[in-house]
Parts: sequence; structure tokens; C-alpha cells
Amino acid sequence: MLKLERTIAYIVLIFMTCLSLFPFIILIVNSTRLHSDISKGFSILPSKYFLQNWINLFSDKNIPILRALWNSVLISTLTASLSVYFSAVTAYGIHMYSFKGKEVAFRFIMLVMMVPPQVSALGFLRLIMKMNLLDNFIPLIIPTIAAPIVFFFILQYMKSSLPFEIVEAARIDGSGEIRTFNTIVLPILKPAIAVQAIFGFVGSWNNYFMPALIINSKGNKTIPILIAQLRSADYMKFDLGKVYMLIFIAIVPLMIVYLLLSKYIIRGITMGSVKG
Repeated sequence: MLKLERTIAYIVLIFMTCLSLFPFIILIVNSTRLHSDISKGFSILPSKYFLQNWINLFSDKNIPILRALWNSVLISTLTASLSVYFSAVTAYGIHMYSFKGKEVAFRFIMLVMMVPPQVSALGFLRLIMKMNLLDNFIPLIIPTIAAPIVFFFILQYMKSSLPFEIVEAARIDGSGEIRTFNTIVLPILKPAIAVQAIFGFVGSWNNYFMPALIINSKGNKTIPILIAQLRSADYMKFDLGKVYMLIFIAIVPLMIVYLLLSKYIIRGITMGSVKG
């Protein structure tokens, strides 16, 4: 009976794995095919036009691919770094200090988590127009410091992994709060920070909504805007081979970030969900 259950579990896992990998396989295969071949239909076998699609993409002067890659890497890196650091600072304050209004502050942050960004997009756009920050990266980076979801995850992890005694011992030894946080607390939170950094980087990398509202100039465009630009090209310029090649290039930085930080994912999620 146990052997049968294990066999069924393996079959289900293999099926789910194949299902998850299928879009990536199609993406890689189509990046090796010409537009005319892709238009004919699905194929599981790669073709020989990977280099041709690469040349077509990089020779298109209307597609500043390297500049867009740099813009996306810069915005995503700063967004992920700032959001996890300041969320950790906020969680540390809520967790380690007892002050009047602490519960109100926590509930207010949780309330903000329920508000989708699309609701405030129009007001936010008017604000940055008044501040003369249109076509600028600052409105895409600075607001991400307030990340309630990241704060909540790090707070839960902190409750399970950060003993009060360690911080108290550091204070008795004369360590200041900033030094204690940066040299003692942050290393303990490394798995949770790595997990949220991955999610933050991927979320910012795939973000199309806000950059499409704010970015106007060709040199400030990000990867999602370029992909949308390629997909909306007119019939005479539309090339599915270039579209798939651009998407293929776009996922490479995500895979690098995942490979660098993936060892913390299971540990961070598991420890963050268990208290004691």
C-alpha cells in the first residue's frame, strides 16, 4: 500500500514538473525558430535560427536591448535591496520594542497590504508630475521601501528565529541599536531576506504597469516595455522570433538571481512558518 502511494506521488510530481517546465521548453524552442515557422504551429524540436533571431534582435535600432537590461537590473536590484532592508528595520522595531500605539501601527501596515497599487495609481501619477519626476527611476524605486508583505514575512521569521536575549546581551555590551541590527540581527535574518529579495527582484523585473505610466523616453525603457513594444508592432515589422528571443534573454538574469539565492528559499519559508 505504501509502495503504491509512493508510486502515485512520484507520477503526480513528474507530471507537475513537466507541466511547469513546458512553457520554458516552448520559449527556448521558439527562440530558435523563424517567424514563418512559429506561425505554422507548435514544435517540440528546436530549429537552427537561434543566432539569426539574436542578430535580428540586436540589429534593430528601435530596440535598445542592452540599455533596457541595465535599466531593469538597476531598478530591480535597488527595489529588492531597499524593500527588504527597511522592512527588516520596521519588523525589528515592532518586534523588539514595546511602545504606545504598537498594535495600531501593526494593524495599519496590515491594512495597507490590502490596498492594490492600481487604486492609487492616478493620484500617484499626478503627484510625481507635480514633483517633475516623470520619466525618472525614482518613483519606481523609493515607494517600494514601504512593502507590507515583506515586513509581515520578516516579522514572522523574526518571531521564530531572533531571541530577545541576543539583542539584550549586545545592548549590555554597549552595542548601539544600528550596529546591533546590522551586525547581529541581519545575519540571523539572512534566509528570510534572501527569499524576499528573490520575490522582490522578480516582481520588479516583471512590473509593466507602473513603468508604462512613468517612463516615456527610449533610453529609460525597461524589459517588459520593450516586450510589449515588440508585440504591438505593425504587421510588416512583427517578428515572433525576435519576441521569443527577447523573452529568453529577459529570463536569464532571473535564473542567475534564483541560482545565487535558491539555497535559502526552503530554509527561509520553513523557519518563517514555525514559531518556537
